[in-house]
Amino acid sequence: MLEPDEIPGVEKSLLRYRFMAYLVGVLLVVLICVGLPLKYLGDNETGVLWTAIPHGWLYMLLLITAYDLGRRVQWSWTRLALIGLAGTVPFLSFVAERSATKDVLAKIAAVESVNS
Repeated sequence: MLEPDEIPGVEKSLLRYRFMAYLVGVLLVVLICVGLPLKYLGDNETGVLWTAIPHGWLYMLLLITAYDLGRRVQWSWTRLALIGLAGTVPFLSFVAERSATKDVLAKIAAVESVNS
């Protein structure tokens, strides 16, 4: 369970995770919906080049931020693995981010209600 003095660190970790989840999610959607059709239908690899490589590197940062957040709020390894896999499926990183945010905010609210 969270301690009251851990809440600011959890909130910052959640913010980092949310930013990375949205960034990785948007890049993946652009890659799938714009880059790949341009490559295979228009014979233009620029879209893939400018989205696939940043998505791959930023996905690694997403995994790090998800682990950091999960460690702070004591998520199971299964939940961490599912959140990590969500970054590889278009639009699923947004669903995972929403679920993670709800869970973390509920844990923060529980700690704050006990201590008030």
